[in-house]
Amino acid sequence: MRYTVLAVDFDGTIAHDSLCPPHVVEGLTRLRATGRRLLLVTGRELPELLSIFPEIGIFDRVVAENGALLYRPASGEREELGDPAPAALVALLRERGVPISVGRSIIATVEPHETVVLEAIRDLGLECQVIFNKGAVMILPAGVNKASGLAAALKELGLSARNTVACGDGENDHTLLEASEYSVAVANAIPTLKARADRVTRAMRGDGILEVIADLIANDLRDAQPAKPRRSLLVGKAEDGTPLTLPAAGVSMLVTGGPASGKSSFVIRMLDRLAACGYQYCVLDTRGEYLAFNPAIVFGTREHTPDVAEVLTALEKPGVQAVVCLLAVPGPERPEFVARLQQSLVELRERTGRPHWIVIDEAQEAPGANVALAPADNAMQVTSDPAALPRAILDSMDVVVARGAQADAALAAFARAAGIAPPAQAARAPRVGEALVWSRRAAALPLLVELPRANMGERART
Repeated sequence: MRYTVLAVDFDGTIAHDSLCPPHVVEGLTRLRATGRRLLLVTGRELPELLSIFPEIGIFDRVVAENGALLYRPASGEREELGDPAPAALVALLRERGVPISVGRSIIATVEPHETVVLEAIRDLGLECQVIFNKGAVMILPAGVNKASGLAAALKELGLSARNTVACGDGENDHTLLEASEYSVAVANAIPTLKARADRVTRAMRGDGILEVIADLIANDLRDAQPAKPRRSLLVGKAEDGTPLTLPAAGVSMLVTGGPASGKSSFVIRMLDRLAACGYQYCVLDTRGEYLAFNPAIVFGTREHTPDVAEVLTALEKPGVQAVVCLLAVPGPERPEFVARLQQSLVELRERTGRPHWIVIDEAQEAPGANVALAPADNAMQVTSDPAALPRAILDSMDVVVARGAQADAALAAFARAAGIAPPAQAARAPRVGEALVWSRRAAALPLLVELPRANMGERART
């Protein structure tokens, strides 16, 4: 399961005239029964929301006051995510005749009082932000918005924005949708939100949300791809300067080449970009190439076998990247160990959608990893000998990256092992800092690609 979280706005998204219809509540309940988590992210103040929405308990967390308050429906606990509303500002706005409502952090009014609000903030020398939403005017602490509230709720639940579908309708939903992996604007949303969303529903408000829920339950949105890619992985630049990018999800990759050709160096750069985009990875390291890879927590050493339970516990936190060193796992025991670890990772993915990428370095030395992951599962196999990998794994690879002076031969070796016609030979072999990239399903020629420069301090790797 890739999408494990649905985050929705209230007014104009699941509710109309302060009412969330029973059939929409039923749809949300059906989605929760699939194991997914529900978040409500709204500009409403909590007491008002509780008085009009008795079904609020279907949500795992509620982010109220446009990101300033976190509410846990199961326990009734509340946590302030922003500083209290400035008493001096509240007093001055009332003195100047502005009708306001005051929450824990939020001060709310309506247009056309925004000019007086901005003047009062300036006169008091405060660092506040003013957010608009369909005629509403909200004053909040700097840096507090729906995206920051979503991040707090996800962190508490041990979930990732890269597995989140977010839905909204108004100006204050821009940050919420941008922070999510898949963004939805309901049919009644403002034009600017529709223009930036991955999907615009056919129906309005809650009926539009039910369209998304139906697709999540049916096939995890596999048949409802985003209208335009928002997150992609830069592989490098073609000879004409055109950037070559790959989707951050839904693609599997084989990295090949001879010894000391730069395979691991390429993988490290990809891992850096994955982490920068918020994706979690787990590397199975057969040769100890990643023992000094600082961005990740390394489990196992040359002398000590890694503990699968410890790896899984660490990966429960979305911000943790993991390397599992297999050097100390005895040869006869390695197939069973790798199979058990991979099965645990697959089960974790089904529950949380993570780790987003599984990388097996020198995969021919990891017997037991013989169950091909579906292309959408984002597997990266690294090997100098494609013929040593099971055919099912080769068949699941969408993109082949070959490094070194013998890159053409490496692509041909992959094609033979996969039982397919090899690509045409490249005009020349890749130089240092380059690779041949072949998108085998596009039936295109391999591209000579200049790779991005390595991070400062990156050591040479094979």
